[in-house]
Amino acid sequence: MNELCPSCGLPFSREEGYFTGAMYISYTLAVAGIAAIAALLYLTVASRWSLTAVLAAASVLFTPLVPASFRFARVLWIHIDRTLEP
Repeated sequence: MNELCPSCGLPFSREEGYFTGAMYISYTLAVAGIAAIAALLYLTVASRWSLTAVLAAASVLFTPLVPASFRFARVLWIHIDRTLEP
């Protein structure tokens, strides 16, 4: 990530363990993303596949989105923190 926010100058480097909460947000985003991809797969091309095959294909398709999801989770965590403790 950037050291500072390009628009407001907020430092992104915090104390150790600060982004632990972002892991929970990232996990939630990943589960939602994989579920959405699995639903789309099942409704379009994979209606005869087993649930395991649909989830495996959805996981593979979600894999390139993991870095973006992780960064988005960190940004969301900072926004939540700044909202609760300005």
